[in-house]
Parts: sequence; structure tokens; C-alpha cells
Amino acid sequence: MATAGKRDFSSSTDGRGILVVATTTLGTTIHQPVAGTTVGTWDEVWLYAYNSHTSEVTLSIEFGGVTDPKDVIALTVPSQSGLVLVIPGLPLQNSTNAVVTAFASVASKVSVFGYVNAITD
Repeated sequence: MATAGKRDFSSSTDGRGILVVATTTLGTTIHQPVAGTTVGTWDEVWLYAYNSHTSEVTLSIEFGGVTDPKDVIALTVPSQSGLVLVIPGLPLQNSTNAVVTAFASVASKVSVFGYVNAITD
């Protein structure tokens, strides 16, 4: 029988936002997924961003590394326009290779919020 439980990001305190301080790789740590590669054990990541700056900011999300373009996504976060969906339920596992980190074109202006559905089937 499958189970799921909602959790904070591993770098969040009490579910609060995480300020993206880094402006280059390796970025600010957001979440370290479940350890190992057991079939049917995943962290489903939902991530949103808010930009408090007066201009748009580019946010880059890294998935465990920066040596391959598939490990990084980048998007523009509009200025002061509410939460922007960044990761829509991406399943991750293997905390050794899939740590989620972030950096932005301007330091300390973007905060990330979200949660993880810890899933086992």
C-alpha cells in the first residue's frame, strides 16, 4: 500500500521560505531528497519563488550538479508578483546525487517556498 506524507524542505525552518543568497554555482541548499535509490521511494518536490526586488531576477535551480545542462533549470522571476511555480511535483531520490540548490542573478532578493510529498509505494 502506497503512503505519502507532506514535509518541509530539509533546509527550511518550520516551513518558512529559504532566502537564495548565492549568485553562482553551487547555490544555496534547498532540499536533500530521500537517501538511496530504493524503487518506489521518492520525494515529490513542489517549489515556488518570490522576488522582492524592484526588477525581475533570474533564478537557477540545480539538481545535484552543474556538469550537465540537464542538471540546471533557469527562469525569470517577475518583480513582486506573488509566488511563481518553479518545480511542479518533480520526483527525486538519492540524496547523494540530487540535492536541490538555487542561485539568483541578484543576491538575497528571491525566497523559495514549497514542500515535499514523501512517497513510498
